[in-house]
Amino acid sequence: MSYAVIQTGGKQYKVRSGEILKIEKLPNSKPDSKIEFKEILAYGDNKIIEIGAPTVQGAKVEANLIKNSKNRTILIFKKRRRHNSRRKNGHRQEYSMIRINKIFSKDGKILSEAEKISKPSKKEVTEKKTNK
Repeated sequence: MSYAVIQTGGKQYKVRSGEILKIEKLPNSKPDSKIEFKEILAYGDNKIIEIGAPTVQGAKVEANLIKNSKNRTILIFKKRRRHNSRRKNGHRQEYSMIRINKIFSKDGKILSEAEKISKPSKKEVTEKKTNK
């Protein structure tokens, strides 16, 4: 099973093809669009590994953007004792949800590719419901 270490939004992620990730929000991105990550720090599989200094030139990872959204609210509560002073604040961090499709090596060869997702037809869904 091949994997790659990508860097985006100031963070590093170890990804495999077919995996779904929540990453920092990508600017100017629309759902169902393709994204390419060029900052690949390392890639490999069980036998070989290629490590960049600091990145591997020519390697890339292709992904599909599923959606842009916000996380749950994080409450920030500050209280100063014996001063009758409190402050309550909330924050919702934006994120992008992506699905990794392909991992390319530095020569341009495909190391791994995700299986295509096919939506079940209406007949299959009704058959499953009636069989239960």
